[in-house]
Amino acid sequence: MASIFTKIIKGEIPCYKIAETDDFLAFLDINPNSKGHTLCIPKQEVDKIFDLDEDTYLGLMKFSRKVAKAIGKAIPSKRVGMTVIGLEVPHVHVHLIPLHTMENARFIHKEKMSSEEFSAIAEAIRAEL
Repeated sequence: MASIFTKIIKGEIPCYKIAETDDFLAFLDINPNSKGHTLCIPKQEVDKIFDLDEDTYLGLMKFSRKVAKAIGKAIPSKRVGMTVIGLEVPHVHVHLIPLHTMENARFIHKEKMSSEEFSAIAEAIRAEL
């Protein structure tokens, strides 16, 4: 069964897209730890990050780095953190999270945002790519 991320890749579920290549997609997390929380995923549906072939793994890291740098320019924060947990969705995903405090990295407090805020943040990050 296709993961929710595969449905996003296919356009069956909408997202606030940040960047896309033939192999990767970045979009805003709809349940963000902080404003600008972005997910970077390979388009290939693989459950665990270390099961990716080496080229895809390295490509995902390069893609994520580019997106993280844009987030850092667009979203005021102390730094952009990166985490890979992968228990929620069985599809590799890298979390890029603007960090203001360590609480932003704990997946406990979530930001509530309107669709207008999501759209504005996505546009601000895209403008920095």
